[in-house]
Amino acid sequence: METKMIQKIAQIGVPVNDLNRALDFYKEKLGLSVLFNTNSMAFFECNGLQLMLTLPENEEFAHKSSVIYFQVNNIKDAYEHLVGKEVTFIDEPHVVAKIGQTETWMAFFKDTESNIHALMSEVRV
Repeated sequence: METKMIQKIAQIGVPVNDLNRALDFYKEKLGLSVLFNTNSMAFFECNGLQLMLTLPENEEFAHKSSVIYFQVNNIKDAYEHLVGKEVTFIDEPHVVAKIGQTETWMAFFKDTESNIHALMSEVRV
C-alpha cells in the first residue's frame, strides 16, 4: 500500500516589499500571532499553519502571492471588524457556492503589499 507523501500544508510564504508595513498589517489588522521575525522575514502562527512574510531573495520570487483563504466563523462580523481597521476589500461577503445545506461565503481583500486574500465561511442553511 502506498503512503501519502504530503501530509498537510505546513507553511505559506507571502512575498512583501516592506516587511515592517506587512508585519503591522498581519499582526494588528488581521490579529495573527507573531512567532518571530528577522530583518528579512516574519513568521506567524495561524491555528497550526505557519505564515511566512519574506522580502524576495531575488527577482524570481518578487511576485504577488497565491490567495490565502482565512476561515472565519461569522464572515459578516469579520468583514465589518476589518473594514473598521481600514482593510481594503475588493468586494463584500457573498455566496460563491451552495452544496446541499451548506453555503460557502467569501470576501476578498488586499494586504499592504497588494496581495489578494479572502475571508471564507461555511454556513449551514
